[in-house]
Parts: sequence; structure tokens; C-alpha cells
Amino acid sequence: MKEPHLILGIGELLWDILPAGPQLGGAPANFTVMAARLGNHAAILSRIGRDDLGRSAVKLLDPFPVDSSHIQIDPLHETGRVTVTLQDGQPAYVIHQPAAWDSLELSDEWLQLAERANAICFGSLAQRSIESRQTIQTLAAQTTSVCVRVYDVNLRSPFYSGEIVQESLELATVVKMNDAEVPQVLALLGLPFNEEPVSIRLRIGAERLLSEFPTLQMVAITCGAGGSLLVTREEWHRHPGIHVPVADTIGAGDAFTAALTHYLLRGADLPTLNEAGNRWGSWIASQSGAMPPLPEAVRHRLEETIENTA
Repeated sequence: MKEPHLILGIGELLWDILPAGPQLGGAPANFTVMAARLGNHAAILSRIGRDDLGRSAVKLLDPFPVDSSHIQIDPLHETGRVTVTLQDGQPAYVIHQPAAWDSLELSDEWLQLAERANAICFGSLAQRSIESRQTIQTLAAQTTSVCVRVYDVNLRSPFYSGEIVQESLELATVVKMNDAEVPQVLALLGLPFNEEPVSIRLRIGAERLLSEFPTLQMVAITCGAGGSLLVTREEWHRHPGIHVPVADTIGAGDAFTAALTHYLLRGADLPTLNEAGNRWGSWIASQSGAMPPLPEAVRHRLEETIENTA
């Protein structure tokens, strides 16, 4: 049997402090748990404090198929926390700092993982500190030329800049963002956005990014309940979305990214990539939190549905 693909989620592992109680999260962690559930060897590269929240994080991850053995322990800083309030199911965040994941250390162990990785995923938030930023960018640069390098933009004010976006896009082969982030990213890069008709605006924006960054091979744009748009230099594909009763949207975009990455590594075409991202993203949105229980029957049903649309 072929070995499973090695996928790394690099960046923040934190607790979302929700009205209903704390839930483990952080975009790279959510992404990695889903990538593991899809059958990959998925490892979280993050950092937690030597505290109760850190210990609880490791304990909670234990039953999942994800590899949490490479998480660093910080003797000085606390495990990351985000206070989340929900308005009509949409989250608003207060991201506390400093956190342990602001001090990601460039270890030999992590470098060796990056050299072997089939795919990595990183975002903007964990690059708010210079130390973690250098670690993340060095790891991305250390991967092979065939590694899928996903930059999940995930803008969280005020923790981003044009410089972080520019440097991240120069390293990425895939960029994923939501429709609201497209004009923000283009503005940060000094690229135009507004003159086109609404119906083609997102696609033109994606094409601008592809022409600006030669290493970039795909732009993935999620549109909430409106589905998603995938754009490459050769083609594009729009998915109308899958309507489900929404419990909350926490982690839905990360599930989309994980499913996209999983099927991209298997050589899937754009319609299959879009279907996979939307199926898994909408399933997470229909559940509470980013890491809900996943019955085997549900996993098989979703996988079959995706295969049947291929």
C-alpha cells in the first residue's frame, strides 16, 4: 500500500472561548485535524504553554487521527486564547497576545518534516510576530518544488500587513481566501479590483494574483453559502454551494481547505476539488465547533458523494 501523504498545518493552536464554553481551534489545527480524518498523515506544527490549557489541548487531540507529537512546549508564554462572540452564527474575535504560538522555534525536527512534506498550510495570523514569521517562511521555503504550499490568508485585524501577504504569496502554490478578503488582499498589494462587473470581479481578481505571482498555481475563493470559485491559469470553475442548516461557521473554511488539499494531492480536477471543499465545509458548518465527532458512516457517505460527482 502507498504511504499516506504527509501534510503539515503550521501556526496557531488555540482555544476559542465561546459563549457555550471553550473549544480547541486555530485555523492550521482545524485544517490538520480534517486532513488527518481524510486519511493523510497530518501533523500540527504549533506551540503551547506549560499550562492547563496546553495540557487540555494535547488531551483533546489524542483521540483524533492527527499527529500532535511535534507540538512545541513554551516555558514562558501561555497557550493561545481567542474570545469569540457569535452574531447570527458568524464569529467575531478578540485574539489575545502574546501567546506560545508567537514563538514558533525553527527546530531540526520541523525542518526535516518540511523537507518530506507533500503539502503544507500556513496563514497570516501566526506571522504577527517576527520569530514565528521567520520560522513559517523558512519551513515553506524548505519544502520540495512539488510540495503543495497553501497560504490560507485568514485576515484577522490588526494582525496582518501587505508585507506578510506579499511574502506569503511568493512562497505559495495555492492561495485560499473568502470573497470579502479578495479586495483587501488586492488593496494590500496595490492591485486594482473595483472596475469590473460584479459577476466576474472575483475571477478577474484571482487572475491578477496569478499573473503577479509566478509560483502560484491556483486561487481558491470561498463565498459562504454561495459556494466557491477555483481559478488556475488554464481554467476556472464555480460551485453554487451546498445549503445546510448552519450551527456555526467556525472551522468550515479550514475543512474546505483540507478537502481541497487532500484531493489536489490525488490529481483531482477543478469540479471535484470544488465539490470536496463544499461538501466538507458545509458539513462542518452544520455541526457545532471545528472538530465535531465524525461518524464513519458520514465520512463514507460524503466521500462517495464526492467520488460520484467526479
